Amino acid sequence: MKIVIINYGAGNIQSIKFAVQRLGHKAVLSNDATEIKAADKVIFPGVGEASSAMKMLRETGLDKIIPTLKQPVLGICLGMQLMCHSSEEGNTKGLSIFDVDVLRFTNKLKVPQIGWNQIATLKTDLFSGIKEDEFIYLVHSFYAPLCSETIATTNYGLKYSTALQKDNFYGTQFHPEKSSKAGTQILKNFLEL
Repeated sequence: MKIVIINYGAGNIQSIKFAVQRLGHKAVLSNDATEIKAADKVIFPGVGEASSAMKMLRETGLDKIIPTLKQPVLGICLGMQLMCHSSEEGNTKGLSIFDVDVLRFTNKLKVPQIGWNQIATLKTDLFSGIKEDEFIYLVHSFYAPLCSETIATTNYGLKYSTALQKDNFYGTQFHPEKSSKAGTQILKNFLEL
């Protein structure tokens, strides 16, 4: 199985690469369109700021490539947010894969939300073997509201989408590469889709 982690200058790509290796697979880091299109699975990471990350995607042409992919694609954290219509972070236009706009948490909440929180309302095979209210690791100041593509939720001042899915595209606001047993299982499930 060929696994490509999109390397576009944002994200914790080494952590994801090591997590994939712990599951017995090799992952290639690449921003080459041909290599990404030829992959069996694509992981779209993200740690950083939305507008500068989208600028890097546009400069490499990946903003046009990612929405056309036909194999399973997993966006993580900012990667998931960039797959939405837009983000309030930097008033950024996203890839419009998911039909939702990313909003900033209210100032009444401590942001960023950092640490362990629970996931619930689990849908799809991405969460096979995962119990309701398992703990996952999050670090973010922006969130995707509930929508028709929500496949998991988390509460932090309000209930929001902690995972999204549309066709072959999956997104997790949490970091499965850092999320202990539950995160490892979710990443394993993605690689088996």
